[in-house]
Amino acid sequence: MHILLVEDDVKLGELIQYKLKKQLYQVEWALDADNAMAFIERAAFDIYILDWMIPHKTGIELCKEIRLKKNRTPILMLTARDSVTDRVQGLNAGADDYLVKPFAFEELIARLIALYRRKETNWEADTKIFGDTLVIDHSTFEVSRNGVSIPLSRREFQLLSFMSQHPKQILSREQLIDRVWGIDAEITLNTVDATIKLLRKKLDDPFSDKIIQNVRGLGYRLAVEGGE
Repeated sequence: MHILLVEDDVKLGELIQYKLKKQLYQVEWALDADNAMAFIERAAFDIYILDWMIPHKTGIELCKEIRLKKNRTPILMLTARDSVTDRVQGLNAGADDYLVKPFAFEELIARLIALYRRKETNWEADTKIFGDTLVIDHSTFEVSRNGVSIPLSRREFQLLSFMSQHPKQILSREQLIDRVWGIDAEITLNTVDATIKLLRKKLDDPFSDKIIQNVRGLGYRLAVEGGE
């Protein structure tokens, strides 16, 4: 699980990052909203953990900005504010869950796992339409562009499905190996490149606009609007 933690309390941020990494989660830590947006624009994450009170913008304002960009990555809000009004404000801003400080680390882990599981279940059950051209049906494993059916292998479909969960976001080859082949798979980076090449041949070559982009030195991204 790739997590972005946005927390300006250095001691708490260090503790959360340390404990999450001990659970073998990959964690990036931002001290303020501007730094957080830089991370979000540069890489894909499975979950965002946002503290309510952070420099430059509040966690609520950052949450709204993320959602305005049609970014549906699950958001867990951390705050000492525990009134019903505060909880409602956080959820209405686009947060998916709310954890009041101080909290037990075991509860944080449980909420992260629940958010991650919910995200995967909701995504895989739906048909997703991206922009005006790309349709991915997770119930029948069918893909089409401009109304043209595109047969994909199981691995190609898994790769496209994962990339479609993070539209316009750069995904490293290591992330693709972890989520598509499995973290323990004996797969080289060249295998990722070869699979991307096959997917491009089917998904991009017959069309003028190319939606699978190679970002040199960083990885790949699916250049489409978020799925509806």
